[in-house]
Amino acid sequence: MTLVAGVDSSTQGTKIMVRRADTGELVRQAHAPHPDGTEIDPEIWWRAFLTASGNGLLDGVSAIGVAAQQHGMVALDGSGNVVRPALLWNDTRSAGAAADLTTELGGPGKWVDAVGLVPVASFTITKLRWLAEHEPERARQVERVLLPHDWLTWRLTGSGEPVTDRGDASGTGYFSPATGEYRTDLLRLAFGRDLETPRVAAPAEAGSGGDIPGLPRIDVVSPGTGDNMAAALGLEALPGDVVVSLGTSGTAFAVAENPTADPSGLVAGFADASGRYLPLVCTLNAARVLDAGAAMLGVDLEEFGALARSAAPGAGGLTFLPYLDGERTPNLPDATGRLDGMTRTNLNPADIARAFVEGMLCGLADAVDALAAQQVPVNRVLLIGGGARSAAVRAIAPQVFGRAVVVPEPGEYVADGAARQAAWALSGAPEPPVWAPARSAEVYEADPVPHIRERYAHARDALQAPLPA
Repeated sequence: MTLVAGVDSSTQGTKIMVRRADTGELVRQAHAPHPDGTEIDPEIWWRAFLTASGNGLLDGVSAIGVAAQQHGMVALDGSGNVVRPALLWNDTRSAGAAADLTTELGGPGKWVDAVGLVPVASFTITKLRWLAEHEPERARQVERVLLPHDWLTWRLTGSGEPVTDRGDASGTGYFSPATGEYRTDLLRLAFGRDLETPRVAAPAEAGSGGDIPGLPRIDVVSPGTGDNMAAALGLEALPGDVVVSLGTSGTAFAVAENPTADPSGLVAGFADASGRYLPLVCTLNAARVLDAGAAMLGVDLEEFGALARSAAPGAGGLTFLPYLDGERTPNLPDATGRLDGMTRTNLNPADIARAFVEGMLCGLADAVDALAAQQVPVNRVLLIGGGARSAAVRAIAPQVFGRAVVVPEPGEYVADGAARQAAWALSGAPEPPVWAPARSAEVYEADPVPHIRERYAHARDALQAPLPA
């Protein structure tokens, strides 16, 4: 029995899934937490990986792949040492740098033509500009920039040559998914000079594992990828599938045959991990909105969900804008949450809980609509992530999306995608393996309630309207 392992190094923790290479059958798994925050010493990721890998988890594993949170900036000096804690995707301090870079190249259309996206604070390129402007002493030490999955894969291989994949590279702001090449001119624009970047490996290219004290040697290390690209692999998503993932962030993405170019900046035209494309819309606020709502009402998540389900659609006129950590889409890094339409009648726990769930889902419904506006086919919506485990979310989603919603059984799809990539690299086959049997799924039929989205759009647009002079 040949085994492969997939690693998901997320904002919240490291998860490792060990599966059979031929069928995908789960053999064993482990988890280790990460501290909360918007910057972190990458060594914490490595220690979490070693912790999760203990007790023989990786014994007999022939190949391993790493998927990790996108966009994080891991800045290294000439000796490969980390210069400063990695700035993560959810760090918004580079919002000003994003605006400056957009202007300097000539506007959003120029960026979309160059790299398929418009700079926002999440993207690596804006963090490099922030570093150059705000920490010049540290910036002078930097010789190479990696993404979180690049750095972890590099540690696993023990190689002198870091590699990345086209999926994760497409979220930096200095790589073109359409041409498959780095835009070193944009990297110089952001940082002021050249930096070394990892080689872009082929989707299933097999690297060699290194010797790691305390762990068994693994022969093959796949290129790895970003978390959203890995989730698409783990779900075995095909063109026409739109995946809505409710984790720390919220994402809506689709496997597409052709690249997208959205000058509005709503849709980032990423590549995927299989040779196709992965147009994606990301919000900063997803499952933690539910946590915040439950904490505000002084209940646990199960009771919070029951309260939300007990209220009528529309929450009695309450509308919640869930911008608790600022927002990426729409690009409102300094925004805060907002509860509109309060009356003595609707200020009750059930309507408040309902408004929190509806607000979170409305942001993702906007994301699905943005994909459709880019001619991305939306044949079905797959709802995954921690937030999808909420019965209230599953019940309310078809009312907000106005489409049928498919909820696959709960799973670690990012780590599974990394494992499937590892099996692909191990096999040398032209396509990734098909793992059977297919996971079971619940289907929730479309049940549109238009006034939920209408009120949300009114509140959202009012927030973005310029103040009078």
